[in-house]
Amino acid sequence: MNYVLRHMFSSLKHRNFRIYVAGQFVSLIGTWMQQLATSWMVYRLTHAPVWLGISMFSSQIPMFALGLFGGVYVDRVNRHKLLMWTQSLSAVQALALAVLTFTHLINLYELIGLNLVLGTIKAFDMPARQTFVVELISADREDLPNAIALNSSVMNGTRLIGPAIAGLTIGLFGEGVCFLLNALSYLAVLVALMMMRVERSKLKIPHGKLIESFRDGYHAAFKNEVIRTILLLLAFLSLVGMPYMTLLPAIAGQIPGGGASTLGMITGTGAAGALLGALYLARKGSPILGRVAAVSGIIFSVALIALGFTQRIELVLFLSFFAGLGMLLEMSSCNTMIQAMVPDEKRGRVMSFFTFSLLGVAPFGSLLIGAVAQRIGIEQTLLLNGGLSLVGALVFLKHSERINQRISARIEVAA
Repeated sequence: MNYVLRHMFSSLKHRNFRIYVAGQFVSLIGTWMQQLATSWMVYRLTHAPVWLGISMFSSQIPMFALGLFGGVYVDRVNRHKLLMWTQSLSAVQALALAVLTFTHLINLYELIGLNLVLGTIKAFDMPARQTFVVELISADREDLPNAIALNSSVMNGTRLIGPAIAGLTIGLFGEGVCFLLNALSYLAVLVALMMMRVERSKLKIPHGKLIESFRDGYHAAFKNEVIRTILLLLAFLSLVGMPYMTLLPAIAGQIPGGGASTLGMITGTGAAGALLGALYLARKGSPILGRVAAVSGIIFSVALIALGFTQRIELVLFLSFFAGLGMLLEMSSCNTMIQAMVPDEKRGRVMSFFTFSLLGVAPFGSLLIGAVAQRIGIEQTLLLNGGLSLVGALVFLKHSERINQRISARIEVAA
């Protein structure tokens, strides 16, 4: 038992990673509170699924426009300093939301405008965080899968806590308090970043033209069969499956007696499933990730299809758990597989393609799912998107064995 626990938390022996995780834990609780409060405010103001899609689109479209450039930029700068800037600007955005809400000046268009601001910040913040985690455990790369899994555990553990707090807070005090608490939560991650002892990177920094750096990153991603297949799977699921989260406020609203607290419960059970998946990956270390990604995609798709058949709160919570479990296992497995295949000097650029596939395509999925739900209804939309996701997962399952073999060969060469 002690050995299992040591293995599950092996990456926490790295001081910088331990500090980073602590800061992220506090900050991400605030982030999830703000995300739920923003979605609920949009639904409260409009009661229209199409506006939920537009709101999510506005927060994600900067990743489509700037995400790939962000990866090129991340490979050229000090990632520690960059994160200080992105986290500080995110705090300012949250504070602006809080002030506008408390002064009753907030409206739908200002909310969408501030979503655009936050999305622009994330276009640089997310590839920086993906690569920075690797730097924090550079002394022992064997801990990389565990670090990625624990990082996912923190993200989904806080997604269990944050929405639950947000649901209660909105009911008692309104959305503005959630925005203010999120702004304050960024202090934790900023303090953590200042406490770290980060050595100057010894990686060769590209000094050529941006277009040349981008081309190198593109070749590293798409001339590698494993990385290319994973990126295409993620892009497909980001378009047709994962945007189901856009509809969660509407799903909560149509449940008898449903409200912000119901939305918090649904989000929380999805996070609980995701947390279980992350802990499984942390305990397992380096499982056969190609098959894990494929099977978890099937679990996610079946849960999504089943959600289209029920409005009972007990079943919605049960299916949300498995949707969260499948989605996390899939994303974390794909992240780990790409990290295992990519050379360090191109990591930021390749991971920007990962982020782009995951979030750059998502705004169109969010916009599409909101429009389709407005047209044919939430239940039919979930059935359609779940069915398409299942097709993608089954295609990936067909390639999973070859992917496992390529990753194993890569790990043996690196060792």
